[in-house]
Amino acid sequence: MIEMKIRKIGNSLGAVFPREALDRLKLREGERVFLTETPDGYRITPYDPEFERQMQLAEEGMAAYRNTLRALAK
Repeated sequence: MIEMKIRKIGNSLGAVFPREALDRLKLREGERVFLTETPDGYRITPYDPEFERQMQLAEEGMAAYRNTLRALAK
C-alpha cells in the first residue's frame, strides 16, 4: 500500500504520486490515468489505447446501424 496526500494545487486539489507508484504504473508527466469504481473501492489505471480503439470501433458500428438500433430499442 502506498499512502498519498491530497494537496492544494492552484485552486484545485490533487494527489502527488510517489516515484514508486509512477514506476509501477509506468507513467510519465502528462499521461492520463483513470479512476474507476470497483466493488472493492477505487482503482487507478493508466490510459489504455486498446480500450480507446475498441470504443472507437463500437461508436462507428453504432453510427452505421443507428436506425436499426433505434428500432430494436422500441
